[in-house]
Amino acid sequence: MNAKFVYWRPIVLVWVTCGIFAWISPALAISTISIEADTVVSPSVSLRKVKAELGLDGHMDLQAELRQKEDADWQALALGCAQAGHPAADEWRCERGEFRSANVRLPFNLLFKQIKADVPQYQVVASVRDASFSNQAGTQAAEKLNADVVLDLRQQADGWQWQAMLDWQGGELFWQPWYFAEGGHQLVANGHYAGDELAVEAANVTLAKVGKAALRARWKAGSLKDLFLDADRLELSAFYSLLLQPLLVDSALNKLDIAGQASVRFEMRQGDPVSALLVLNDVDLEDLDGRFALHGLNSRIPWSYDESHVAQLAYGGGHFLKIPLGEASVLADLNRYAVTMPQLYLPILDGALSLTDVSATRAAGHWHWHLRANLVPISMPALSHALGWPRMEGKVAAAIPMVTYSAGSLTANGDLLFQMFNGNVVVRNLHMQTPLEAASRLHADLEVRQLDLGDITRTFSFGAIEGKLDGDVRGLELSNWQPVGFDARLYSSPGSYRKKISQRAVENITALGGAGAAAAIQRSLLRFFSEFNYKRIGWHCQLRNDICQMGGVENTPQGYVIVEGSGIPAITVMGYNHHVGWSDLLARLRHVTENNPKPVID
Repeated sequence: MNAKFVYWRPIVLVWVTCGIFAWISPALAISTISIEADTVVSPSVSLRKVKAELGLDGHMDLQAELRQKEDADWQALALGCAQAGHPAADEWRCERGEFRSANVRLPFNLLFKQIKADVPQYQVVASVRDASFSNQAGTQAAEKLNADVVLDLRQQADGWQWQAMLDWQGGELFWQPWYFAEGGHQLVANGHYAGDELAVEAANVTLAKVGKAALRARWKAGSLKDLFLDADRLELSAFYSLLLQPLLVDSALNKLDIAGQASVRFEMRQGDPVSALLVLNDVDLEDLDGRFALHGLNSRIPWSYDESHVAQLAYGGGHFLKIPLGEASVLADLNRYAVTMPQLYLPILDGALSLTDVSATRAAGHWHWHLRANLVPISMPALSHALGWPRMEGKVAAAIPMVTYSAGSLTANGDLLFQMFNGNVVVRNLHMQTPLEAASRLHADLEVRQLDLGDITRTFSFGAIEGKLDGDVRGLELSNWQPVGFDARLYSSPGSYRKKISQRAVENITALGGAGAAAAIQRSLLRFFSEFNYKRIGWHCQLRNDICQMGGVENTPQGYVIVEGSGIPAITVMGYNHHVGWSDLLARLRHVTENNPKPVID
């Protein structure tokens, strides 16, 4: 804020001098008093070109140029009162005052009075109306700010006892990262100030549409040492948008639709947290990007530095990546900065995710945790419906070894095994960076074995292919869950089994980049056959910079072989485009599976 109120001392010195002359001016028959000074210097700021004027009608004006100790440039300022009260023995006032500088306009009324003469005791009553300010960096600003402030001071042997009231009635305030679009907030507090220590002995804060909180605090040498906060039944919708969301911009919690109530208690002593309590009542939260949601969330999570506690959390349902979650209840042991759960069972559709050896701790400012997991078989028809995929048959199950997370990095200490399409998918060398943030990155290798091509092609309406499929994906890299690099190879599984491909599957493969097979079918007796024999199928893609360098089971002078025919009737499907844009290839695949088009000849 450019108001920089640290320069009040030289300004007040000049202004009080004017006030003294104003008090004696009637006796001397003086109508206007002017004071000019080349410089006024204090340890923190300097004034130059100072000009103060006091009129007999009661107005008072001060103009000067100011420079703070750390600044290189001088800044013009003006301070005035339309009606300044005479400095009587016990009070002084400024009516319709205004402070102005380059980025500050502060209209105000001010009353300063001494309550008792024998004991130093004072009261300051101030109000600002339609005030505005901003700093050059744009990190602090206000518009049409209206507020009242009352401050009572009483000197004691060891310092000052104080009481304060702030009533923020209206206006916008931005104080990075927080933005308050309207007023309606109040603060009532009292405490003690001595030397470099400020104590808030009792304070009550009211935030409009959020709720109320009581607190105590102590600062020493500018550092917060002690804090006690107690807030009951805060409205989470307003609390999240007003205070939490600006702090979560780079996290997975930056876009939430949330409702319900929360109660919070927190205590810190000598700069270290000693206890906390979080209670959630009937909370519903949903990620606006559709990644997750929880409904009917209730919790009681106590914490203490010196004692262990049991945390309770339950929810009635929700979803994760559109996969429905059933009702669940969680118990966890909290011991200082460690959380442990021997077992956690989370229902998902007709199966469940079973977690064991769950342990988490916070050290050196970072979270570290590990767990094991098993996916109890889930019906593929139900799962595919939930994800909006074509209907898949069978079940999916998974065994996940020890997974560890440390300081933003997630690693699987072993292979992840998934069973689907009557085959196996193994994920090896899994590593993720910042998995809960928008800039997440994933690295892994995949091994696919014995997947049933009939189940896959029926699922995605590609045209029937009978057989078994193997595959290897090396160096898979995802950025924000989108592929940016890999070396992938899909090929017929070794062994003896039925190998058939339908005419429509040939046409769809052709639409992805071949050119000759579909035309050959239409020009010959092959058009009378609905399916063909094949010897092997193969396709590979090396993805770099959004370009897929493609190949097949073997290369030819004209291109590469995707489907190698065998027997009677047989057909060979060629590919001719070695370099295809990855996003273009995905668009073609979506077009093929959704619309079953006729061949596209490139």
